[in-house]
Amino acid sequence: MNEKSEPASRSGLFRAAITGFIEARREAKLKGKDDDADTASKYEYATWLADAARRVGQIQAVTHVLKATHPDARGSSLHVAPSGLPRHAEIGSHLLGEGYAEDVVGNAAALDVFKLLKLEVDGRRLLDWMQAGDTDLQAALSNDVEQAQGWMKAFASLVREETQPSSHPMAKQLYWLAGEDPQDDAHYHLLQPMFSSSLAHAVHADIQDARFGEANKEMRQARRDNKPADAICRDYRDLVARKLGGTKPQNISQLNSERGGVNYLLASLPPPAWKPSAAMNLLRLDSVFNERHGELNRFGGMRELLRTLTAFLKANPDPTVETRKHRETIEQAIGQELAMFGVAIRGSYTAGWTRDEACQLPLCEQLWLDPDRFELPERNDPGHPHWQEDDLAFNQAYEHGDWANEVAGRFGLWLNGQLRKRSDKLALLGEAEMRHFARQAILDVAWPIPLQRRAKAGAA
Repeated sequence: MNEKSEPASRSGLFRAAITGFIEARREAKLKGKDDDADTASKYEYATWLADAARRVGQIQAVTHVLKATHPDARGSSLHVAPSGLPRHAEIGSHLLGEGYAEDVVGNAAALDVFKLLKLEVDGRRLLDWMQAGDTDLQAALSNDVEQAQGWMKAFASLVREETQPSSHPMAKQLYWLAGEDPQDDAHYHLLQPMFSSSLAHAVHADIQDARFGEANKEMRQARRDNKPADAICRDYRDLVARKLGGTKPQNISQLNSERGGVNYLLASLPPPAWKPSAAMNLLRLDSVFNERHGELNRFGGMRELLRTLTAFLKANPDPTVETRKHRETIEQAIGQELAMFGVAIRGSYTAGWTRDEACQLPLCEQLWLDPDRFELPERNDPGHPHWQEDDLAFNQAYEHGDWANEVAGRFGLWLNGQLRKRSDKLALLGEAEMRHFARQAILDVAWPIPLQRRAKAGAA
């Protein structure tokens, strides 16, 4: 470390920052063993930089990490600046802006090079100045112009794109039919979902701040003490921590190592309103569309949607195309809520619950709300011979019946009844039109799995 520069000039500032970094590395390596001349010589300014310029090719700056999907995947990781991504209403990497964290993959032994390039001088990282071809930084690297230019180019290549990105069997892969012939492999396009390490790092930082940050700690204490406070208390509930990389998180990526391999998963649960009421007993209902005891009116956003539709119809808007489209949008949303009601019921009751003797629902509603009963073996009990007959009738109706239309028709009558209760002056919805929306919602959104499998088998 015998080459020193007075940090008076901008070039001197660059050289001082690099020199300090290399010196710190040398001290950490030697740990007071100054007599180890061979090791110390590797940390001479020019020697270390030359070695770093060679090793930088072993690592790559990325935003999306392949090994986070599977540690044995051997395909391409990607560097995609958030500002270059399509803008969506949903939360995603495109919201990170310019202040995103870059990750690094590759040989963990070369990560010290990335730490050098992350050093900030004059408001930007050395990597940014390298990519901009800054002449002062070039002068700070070496007096040999050709050598300095070669090092600049090598360090700037930390961010690079592969000319031919590759996938791997261990990666997530989806073959999307882009052509017309599903039997021709050439008509498929390979889609590969990628793990956004930059987004995961931003989420991790926010959750850590909410859990352990001093400001949020004070807010939680104020809440416990029932004291007023001006700030907002943030809380992430029902988190799951997914560990990537096991005992060697650095084998996944640099940012994963900084997080200790911890990647938080937010709770992916239906809204509480989707859960059927604990007091609801479908076994004692003659229909889920029962006016007095049915739960559909209290499910999810159904009541609010009915209120919206009522207000719109009461306004008696002009019979224009825009009026029709707006009304159809509300009607479709109501149909979707019906489908989600079915999903919630099927997720809350075990398959075959409609076999209970107390079940009084009409067959079409049983088929809609208990479709997995079709997969159960038929009962054969000499003491209850009607059980097998009931199961056979259920299965035949499921395969060949018109239960979706029957449910949609019942729903249309129920909906018109709800509107009539709110105002007897409202123009009721057309039965055929409402039946269409309801049937599409039931089959498209909540298409039962057994029926779906048979449809695929028939197509094959």
